Amino acid sequence: MLTNLHVKNLALIDEADVEFGPGLNILTGETGAGKSILIGSINLALGKKMTKDLIREGESSCLVELVFQIENPETQRKLQELGAEPENGQLIITRKIRDGRSISRINGETCTASGIREIAGLLLDIHGQHEHQSLLYPNRQLEILDAYGKEEIRPLAASVSAAYREYRGVRKELEAYEMNEEERARELSFLEFEIREIEEATLTPGEEEELERRYRRMANSRKIAETLNQVHRLTGYEEGAGDLTGRALKEMAEVSALDEELQGMADALSDAENLLNDFNRSVSSYLEDFTFSEEEFSETEKRLDLLNHLKSKYGSTVTEVLEYLERQKMKLEKLRNFETEKEKLQKQCRKAEETLEEMSYNLSEKRKHYGKELAQRILEGLKDLNFPDVNFWIDFQRTDRYSGNGWDAVEFLISTNPGEPVKPLAKVVSGGELSRIMLAIKALLADRDDTETLIFDEIDTGISGRTAQKVSEKMAAIGRNRQVICITHLAQIAAMADEHFEIRKEVENQETSTKIRRLSAKESVEELARILGGAEITHAVYENAKEMKELAAQQKSSRLK
Repeated sequence: MLTNLHVKNLALIDEADVEFGPGLNILTGETGAGKSILIGSINLALGKKMTKDLIREGESSCLVELVFQIENPETQRKLQELGAEPENGQLIITRKIRDGRSISRINGETCTASGIREIAGLLLDIHGQHEHQSLLYPNRQLEILDAYGKEEIRPLAASVSAAYREYRGVRKELEAYEMNEEERARELSFLEFEIREIEEATLTPGEEEELERRYRRMANSRKIAETLNQVHRLTGYEEGAGDLTGRALKEMAEVSALDEELQGMADALSDAENLLNDFNRSVSSYLEDFTFSEEEFSETEKRLDLLNHLKSKYGSTVTEVLEYLERQKMKLEKLRNFETEKEKLQKQCRKAEETLEEMSYNLSEKRKHYGKELAQRILEGLKDLNFPDVNFWIDFQRTDRYSGNGWDAVEFLISTNPGEPVKPLAKVVSGGELSRIMLAIKALLADRDDTETLIFDEIDTGISGRTAQKVSEKMAAIGRNRQVICITHLAQIAAMADEHFEIRKEVENQETSTKIRRLSAKESVEELARILGGAEITHAVYENAKEMKELAAQQKSSRLK
């Protein structure tokens, strides 16, 4: 679960440090106090893009740090597979933004934004104010169904995806055979031309390097010859280094006979003379062999031009040109056996389509099985959320073409009034109803995965009264097995808090900042009274808030157990 959130210099937040607890964590505060900024900071730490204006006025950088305590062994294993091994069960995610650039780290090690998002998917699920609108899209509805039955659906979906890639590959290859006789003749002629052009060059792997070396040597022959002749003279025995070394050696031999300690230096000088003599002879030998004709130079130049021409058309190296040649030969062979190859591909395509058809059918049947179960579970959840006469169904239609995700098109259908037929969500439900449907779904999915933390940002929009009470009970029920962090403006939901935090805006020294603090039991009642009473909190309002808190405690200890 998320145990700690630390934010510095983000929007109106100067510095905030929040220690969340297990169960239901409620955040309340006046409109504009910065409640959503706090949830936004969590999104920011998990890789969401941000603009420079989110950095607090007058500051050059901002920082967000999340501390998670991982208890679930399966989650720990998955994190290790992603290279994010918890230390003593703890995982720390930080993101610092400075001068438009950001650095994300996990337990001190730099990590990419995509890596952070993948890891975050194992740790928490954030439901924003407008996410419930995604329920109106059929693709999202199919994702929800697949997530509900993921243990059996996802392996089948992976098989369908692989079968679809195989089918599309064969279809694409077969499309190349959809040509008339004239097109086929042009393709044959073109392939024969390319093959002939490459084969006539009789290329050899690696020859371009040898040609370039020879060309470079011949193109710079004059400079090479002049320099070597000069070197030969300077190191030779006609007033060169060889002559001077010989004289020095003769002088050294005379004195070394007079002092044995000089013999070592005489020997070293003798070795130097021998090396110089060998070097001089090597230069002389190179110059004797350093001859070539203009014809040889011209042929080398032409050969290089040919190689460069072929490389410009068929590959960046001779090896790539030869590989291209083999591919074109295979194409030519297939075209020469056009009807045979086409029939062969048609059989492969039929077989691939049969396999895809069978796998798509199996996937669809499994989805329909889980679709009935999911619809019934959502129906039960909606009745818990004050939809007394609701009817809910998941409709399946087959698309007119295959895809990598099967052929299913699903649509959530609902009726919220007795006697009315089920219709698509977009044609029936209001914003508040849609948020309750999403809450029911989130509660179901939370029971089927290992995500320990659920975050709801004002999911209670558009509801009140008895419905708000039902939503609060559902939130508390989820909080029995998961950590829930919820921003709310409803007293019924806030009363259910296991941990209650107040977010408020303060002005000090002409500077505005957002502060957050955990409330005591007494302060929590006072905050409930503020929500209930508005500007004036009377004794009756306070007693009402106190009673609401007591009733919530009774519900959590009895009915919700």
